[in-house]
Amino acid sequence: MLFNSLAFVGFFIIVTSLFFLLPHKYRWLLLLISSCYFYMSFLPIYILVLGFTIIIDYFAGILIEKSEGRKRKLFLWLSIASNIGILGFFKYFNFINDNISLLLKLFNFTSPFQDISFMLPIGLSFHTFQAMSYTIEVYRGNQRSERNFGIYALYVMFYPQLVAGPIERPQNMIHQFYEPKKFEYERVVAGLKIILWGFFKKLVVADRLGIYVNTVFSNPYHHSGLTLFTAGMFFYVQIYCDFSGYSDIAIGSARVMGYNLMENFRRPLFGRSFADKWYRWHISLYTWFRDYVYTPLAKKARRNRLKLLSYVVLIFTLSGLWHGANWTYILWGMSAGLSIVIERIFQDKVRPHKFINKRWMTILGTTIPIIIGCIMLVFFRAATITDAFHILGAIISFKSGHFFKGTPPVNFYYCLMAVCMLLTVEFFQEYYPHVKLVNNNSVIIRYAGYLLAILAILMIGVFNGGQFIYFQF
Repeated sequence: MLFNSLAFVGFFIIVTSLFFLLPHKYRWLLLLISSCYFYMSFLPIYILVLGFTIIIDYFAGILIEKSEGRKRKLFLWLSIASNIGILGFFKYFNFINDNISLLLKLFNFTSPFQDISFMLPIGLSFHTFQAMSYTIEVYRGNQRSERNFGIYALYVMFYPQLVAGPIERPQNMIHQFYEPKKFEYERVVAGLKIILWGFFKKLVVADRLGIYVNTVFSNPYHHSGLTLFTAGMFFYVQIYCDFSGYSDIAIGSARVMGYNLMENFRRPLFGRSFADKWYRWHISLYTWFRDYVYTPLAKKARRNRLKLLSYVVLIFTLSGLWHGANWTYILWGMSAGLSIVIERIFQDKVRPHKFINKRWMTILGTTIPIIIGCIMLVFFRAATITDAFHILGAIISFKSGHFFKGTPPVNFYYCLMAVCMLLTVEFFQEYYPHVKLVNNNSVIIRYAGYLLAILAILMIGVFNGGQFIYFQF
């Protein structure tokens, strides 16, 4: 069930209405049943995989809390191994097998294993990481083990953020399921505003840009460097609006019922450096790798700068692998980590702020990461490494060509219009937060903002854009 579908609108209205009609003690059960239905609307059989991991981690949390010494660590690692094992089998088995087969062929050997044909359980990487955060936090003593199996299952399966995050922590979510929620008009309206903005990002910006991007990247050898660069720039904005649009709809849907999910994007297009850009992008995944991978390694590094910088590259490479079982994702993640390392070394050695005033530092710090980020995203978007290097070579040559080859000119103009609307809104949110449109105290201005957003969705929005990009992860 896609968020950008009439089926979800009906589902949301029914579930939310029942939520406020039912007594508090039955609401968790309603949400759990609704979340199961939501997940099974994609591919029902994979509810068994999700159920298996929930059972393992539920009992692992209890055993970790009851145990001491090495037993605690043993139960933690058994839980992590189970989660990683399931994720590895469904997501990485064929990738590993194919690479081993290629390696064996160099020595005239044949791999005894064949690729397995199956669909990846939707949102597997997201709810696997959320489940692991629970057992890790119980092990660290930051979260008591949850004894109510239904509440723990709901923590993993809560439908707004089940298939594409944000990746929550147990300290933020579990206690909220025990707290009574009242119907509060202002909170409900605030949640609906977030949902409306999410729909705008997805339907008006992401899916509109997707028409152009898909046309160009589906056959990169037939397009000029300028066209490929334009498609790369559009893809940068597309994937941002596609994913942050989902996050907004998820956060808004939860907010209507009184649940607070963590912020997942903070206007990364206006980040003032590579590091700042990534800190604002997919915050729940960034902080997950920071807290559970980078920080434990950094503590052992004892301020060894070379090791610390290498760990930055490591976690971004792992982040690339988290996104998909393909060398293109790995190279994308590695390049993202290297960009931060190079930036840190440059700032320490050259100290550009001594030679460039603050305004130009902001402008350069914002534009350079976007341009280089678009080039790096070629690895993310290209079907193969060969395609990626061809696109990069064409971009470097920067030969001019026809912008509209394979796509109607009017769509290109709609793309520019959508991007301009997005950047205008986010510019004011970033630099002039006191200037409000849909949150304005004036009823006339506020409803004018609603009307503009709805008209843009109806007139420019694409209603057959398909699923969200991050559903495949």
